Amino acid sequence: MEIRPTDIDLERLLRRSLAHGGDFSELYMETRTGTSIVCEAHRIEKFLVTNECGIGLRVVRGDRSAYAYTNDPGSLDELADTVASAVKTGRFEGDISLARRPTGSMVLSRIDPVTVDPTAKIALVKRAEDAAWGMDGSVVQVKVMYGDGSRNVFIANSRGFIAEDSRDSVIFVVQGIVARDSLMETGYEPVGGSRGFELLEEVPPEAIAQRAISRALRTIQARKAPGGIMPVVLSSEAGGTMVHEAIGHGLEADLAGEGLSVYSGMIGKQVASTSVTVIDDGSIKGLRGSMGCDDEGTPSERTILVENGTLKGFMTDLITSKKFGYPLTGNGRRETYRHRPIPRMSNTMILPGALNPEEIIRKADSGIFVKKMGGGQVNTVTGDFVFNVAEGYLIEHGTLGEPIRGATLIGNGPKILGSIEHVGSDLGYGIGTCGKDGQGVPVADAQPTLLIPEITVGGEVQNE
Repeated sequence: MEIRPTDIDLERLLRRSLAHGGDFSELYMETRTGTSIVCEAHRIEKFLVTNECGIGLRVVRGDRSAYAYTNDPGSLDELADTVASAVKTGRFEGDISLARRPTGSMVLSRIDPVTVDPTAKIALVKRAEDAAWGMDGSVVQVKVMYGDGSRNVFIANSRGFIAEDSRDSVIFVVQGIVARDSLMETGYEPVGGSRGFELLEEVPPEAIAQRAISRALRTIQARKAPGGIMPVVLSSEAGGTMVHEAIGHGLEADLAGEGLSVYSGMIGKQVASTSVTVIDDGSIKGLRGSMGCDDEGTPSERTILVENGTLKGFMTDLITSKKFGYPLTGNGRRETYRHRPIPRMSNTMILPGALNPEEIIRKADSGIFVKKMGGGQVNTVTGDFVFNVAEGYLIEHGTLGEPIRGATLIGNGPKILGSIEHVGSDLGYGIGTCGKDGQGVPVADAQPTLLIPEITVGGEVQNE
């Protein structure tokens, strides 16, 4: 059953949730529609259309909160009583007078995915699958995933404001496996953003499939990666995996404030090379992590996290901003109305420098050029990380050489960021769904071409 804000006495409900006290209460309402399609083994394995509406109520006192949610409009009073019962500090005596907070949509949308016939979406998926299978006889597995969503959020806070945001999104992913002799390699290519269905007119499904399978075909015939300590050039095409994992999570205020980040207590100190500036910006139209306001109603903004190598701040939500005294940055995010908000990245990136990317490769002289990053993991407390290289090449005498396979990058985030010698003038984006505390939210990350003078590369041991 659809729930509309106009059907609810918002001020009464917020006051009822504060019956036993608290610093503030918050109502979060969400309506979402979407389609998910998965094609594998020459058939549609999943076709799911969702249409859902729900409400979450939260009471916050200090750094603690009580949260409950429902999709039944008849149970809102019970919901308010449930969260109110978790607070036993007296009665909230303040005024609640709600005013609308202006927000601007960050969606670049011409064709609302909801208006597109499902058969057209399935046809796109089949086109990508056919293209992938037809590229080479060594293709043994193809998986195509399509997802779209239209999400409307409404937030009312007892501090006196109402905020609303509309978010459309499209994502299309092709993953393929090729096998030759005893070798198998995987190629993966995602495309998506806060966009409408027209995105897949601009980037045809066949092109996405071609990128994925071509990457696997290049890698399977490549030589084994050399191992050891050597220079590495990270291409802007690699996306921002490094910035997202090696520094981004460590700059989320809940981890940093609790001493669970290698960057805890480091504001004002040098944490990276002076050529490195890192920002998080949810206000860039069209990117996968963009939003008019966060899921607490705070307007999205451009937040400088590291400026010329110096740590400037952390990404915060309402609770961590108050608890640790950090500025509020609009990074309170939640997966759905079933989840409470926590500090999360949106679009995180290293800003471009002035050097031509080709010049950076020449300056490296030798080592490895990483064109595409794969998965990895990082310890936010120590900053230590391990990343796979999905597509890489040797650098020989300042030029790109033959492709390599099986490389990993092993290092420490602060040490690597502090050692970056050159930053390119380009900027390339990656997209994903970031997991934290059991929640997944859409994000984008980006970086220019970067020269790391020394990093440990896991690969084949070289004989002297």
